[in-house]
Amino acid sequence: MDAAHLVARHGGALDRRRLHQLGATDHDLRRALRAGSLDRPRRGWYSTWGERDPRFRAMRVGGRLTGLSAVAAHGGWVLGRHALHVAVPANAARLRSQWRRDVRRADARPDDVVVHWVAPAHDRGSSTGIVDLAEAVELVCRTETAEQAIAVLDWVRRSARLDRIELAALRERLGPLRWLVDASVDNCDSLPESLARTRLRAAGVQVSTQVGFTDGLEQIDLVLEGTVAVEVDGDEFHRDRFEEDRARDLAITRVGLHAVRPSARQVFTRWPEVQAALLRALREHGILVDLHNSGVAQVGRPATRRESAPPGLRARAAPELWRHARAG
Repeated sequence: MDAAHLVARHGGALDRRRLHQLGATDHDLRRALRAGSLDRPRRGWYSTWGERDPRFRAMRVGGRLTGLSAVAAHGGWVLGRHALHVAVPANAARLRSQWRRDVRRADARPDDVVVHWVAPAHDRGSSTGIVDLAEAVELVCRTETAEQAIAVLDWVRRSARLDRIELAALRERLGPLRWLVDASVDNCDSLPESLARTRLRAAGVQVSTQVGFTDGLEQIDLVLEGTVAVEVDGDEFHRDRFEEDRARDLAITRVGLHAVRPSARQVFTRWPEVQAALLRALREHGILVDLHNSGVAQVGRPATRRESAPPGLRARAAPELWRHARAG
């Protein structure tokens, strides 16, 4: 019997007892281990994942991927490098290093693992190595920065990984943090676009997303205060679209907007410069956004504007969304 094929069909990891129940023998398991088609993350467990696969490492620790690690494994929008987040049962014992199953986790610290004691019981017989996505997203909302949580919610909604009923249930469970769900949208196309929208709204700028126009324009990523159009370029989508992007910039200008096109790298690593350029563009259109604080470090506490603007500039009230966020 092909034990590796059997394990793959049942989620990627099975214990010895379950394998025996499905007809695999110890001889089949030894042969698969010698061939390299199976490996053992923990004693009595067999998996088709490679040793560097985060699911394999989470099982070696003693649980399953959760939080940002689970979202990343699903292909979700995660900013930068993060520790391995592992959900383990409340009664878990014999936790191990993510790199060696013969080393206790207590002896392996620091090992870049965050353990969450959340599951009521161990996996029984089989495992996919990842907790339910709704559970992972809820943990992200409770433990990560607001801009990262909103980005994950944007991805969940854009990819339809959770339906409306599941999102409503998640929002209810979050309680005071339900504003994170309200701050997310279902038409965001990328992580840098999500970050830019969230940071600008936190700074008090009114932002419309995926705005449609005539004159050959399909949709504009972000429109600030009805005057500045922001198109966030990412290497994955814009590497071979130079002429098309320039044509879009011309079309944006023809409909009377100011076109600004920061790259994804600039949004990730040079945001203060991007924000300064956008605020200057708004000033050139007679709109003042003069901030007491940047709003970038902590999205949940948005910046406020001055009560009055210098002559010739008009200030607008902060978006209602962020007043709700602050109240929550």
